[in-house]
Amino acid sequence: MVERGAAARRRVTVIVAAGVALVLAAAGAVAFARWALSLDAMRGFVERYPGAYPLPAGAPVGIPPWLAWQHFFNAFLMVLIIRTGLQARKEKRPRVFWSPRGRPKRRTSLTIWFHQALDVIWIGNGIVFVVLLFATGQWMRIVPTSWEVVPNAVSAALQYVSLDWPTENGWVNYNSLQQLAYATTVFVAAPLAVATGARLSTVWPRGDGRLNRLYPIEWARRLHVLVMLFFVVFIVTHVALVLATGALRNLNHMYAAQGSADPAAYADNWTGFWLFVLSLGVIVGACVAARPAVLVPIARLFGTTITR
Repeated sequence: MVERGAAARRRVTVIVAAGVALVLAAAGAVAFARWALSLDAMRGFVERYPGAYPLPAGAPVGIPPWLAWQHFFNAFLMVLIIRTGLQARKEKRPRVFWSPRGRPKRRTSLTIWFHQALDVIWIGNGIVFVVLLFATGQWMRIVPTSWEVVPNAVSAALQYVSLDWPTENGWVNYNSLQQLAYATTVFVAAPLAVATGARLSTVWPRGDGRLNRLYPIEWARRLHVLVMLFFVVFIVTHVALVLATGALRNLNHMYAAQGSADPAAYADNWTGFWLFVLSLGVIVGACVAARPAVLVPIARLFGTTITR
């Protein structure tokens, strides 16, 4: 008991020290950014590169309803995928197993089956999303089309860190830092998640020695975890900035598909906020419902289950 108490105190001490260090680092970053932006050269830099560059002629304005739906559905799937992935890593003695029909030896835990089923839906949703992006021209809003994206992203980052938010209106044009983050998420992180997840999945031909040597499972596992951490950091940062830089306006854009060229428009409209709250309820409800009593009947539609 004494050893456990000492270990608990050490953990608390480490957590408190880490928290204090994080707060001090954040305060130092804000002070540095404010000092940098007080310099004449940096003020001129921000005037020249305010944080966003003009989109190409013909770029669409606004967020269509299909994109608002995709935004919610992707968040819904991503939360469940991250949750089941963490559960699978911690799972030592699964209670329920699933096997494809006619192949009882290819047995996997119910948690992994659910994780992979969600992955398949997420990939299908992602394909639809990318097709619609290019079919409607929405790709021009998240894919950089000018090298000016780099200095504008630096400018936007400095403004964010200084807590003097860059002037923006996501209904018309994302700032360059947002654009780089969205493009990286859609066209880099998501394909890496698919490529590494396929290597770890039950569909991978594990008996192919040459292929396994070319693509070691250890590499895939480490990269898969890094990609998961990227998504977690992106989601937390994204939600925090959405709420801090004009919550009602931003939520109306992404959940109600309502907006205007005037940044002040829809600033007092609560439609998007309540849709956001509803979406959180759906996600939480799905997390609570995702247990063997609910999943087993669904899994049996696609194979057989065995309870230990």
